[in-house]
Amino acid sequence: MTTQIDSIRVDARAELVRVTNLHELDAWHSAVLGRKGSLTNLLGTIGTLPRAERPAFGQAANDLKRELEAAYEAKLADLKAHALRDSLQEARVDVTLPGRPVAPGRLHLSTQTLRDVYRIFGLMGFQIYRAREVETDEYNFQLLNIPPHHPARDMQDTLYTTGAGVILRTHTSPGQIHAMREYYPQPIRVILPGVVYRNEQVTARSEFMFHQVEGIAVGKSITIADLKGVFIEFARLMYGADQRVRFRGSYFPFTEPSIEVDMNCMICGGAGCRVCKYTGWLEIAGAGMIHPVVLRNGGYDPRQFTGFAFGMGVERPAMLKYDIDDIRYFFSNDIRFLEQF
Repeated sequence: MTTQIDSIRVDARAELVRVTNLHELDAWHSAVLGRKGSLTNLLGTIGTLPRAERPAFGQAANDLKRELEAAYEAKLADLKAHALRDSLQEARVDVTLPGRPVAPGRLHLSTQTLRDVYRIFGLMGFQIYRAREVETDEYNFQLLNIPPHHPARDMQDTLYTTGAGVILRTHTSPGQIHAMREYYPQPIRVILPGVVYRNEQVTARSEFMFHQVEGIAVGKSITIADLKGVFIEFARLMYGADQRVRFRGSYFPFTEPSIEVDMNCMICGGAGCRVCKYTGWLEIAGAGMIHPVVLRNGGYDPRQFTGFAFGMGVERPAMLKYDIDDIRYFFSNDIRFLEQF
């Protein structure tokens, strides 16, 4: 049996010398030290030896196993070192080659649409006014003529925070009060863009987070005809002179009278689709003359000043302009959609 141990030692050492790569080393390990390897098989015969010979044989076989495992580890380290050197040699950087160009980023479609809105209303003399996204119940509702328990609160499913009376704004309308109190007693013509939040079911035409652009104009002798003229001009500059605008009577507690502004649905051409709820028209804004209570809360005397206000979406006008039939594409981060714009 000692002769067999010596034979395995000589053969294994000789084979290990001839190994040149990691694949061959794995095969050597399986043939010698694996579950069915030559040394493992030899250890399995220890039970056939006379009891007196077993200790010496077992010690010799285990010594050989440790010796070959050490040789295997040394060979493995050597082959890995050679592989790393070869890789570094092959991947040598040619510093004389031109660098790879960095691809420029793209503006999100919502941002592109917002910039179009800024440009159009800028041509009509509106300035941009930034308001905060986290609001108080007072500014979001009460100062806009929506006291506690008012049924209009049911129109906007509000996301409340843990702070008493602190909410995520449900519309950009609270900015009206901030702007009026800051500009009083001067005339105002501003738009207030930003993100709003509502606890709504996400559908093809509704999201729980979306962009709005609020607009207000306060001065003397402002009428609803001025408001209608603003939206007719907006539609002309945004979509082209051949697009139609429709005004419908409505109700908002912070405007009186109130209207809703619809655009003809360019996605279906008026035939009806899921975006326009098969009516051929898509609402893009709610608007009206600023309610005297809201004017007074903003610091203006409604006996001397009048004004109009509107709140319009950003994603819906973009859907019309670019023939997009699902608002969820805007925030799904699907690069296939975003790269088109």
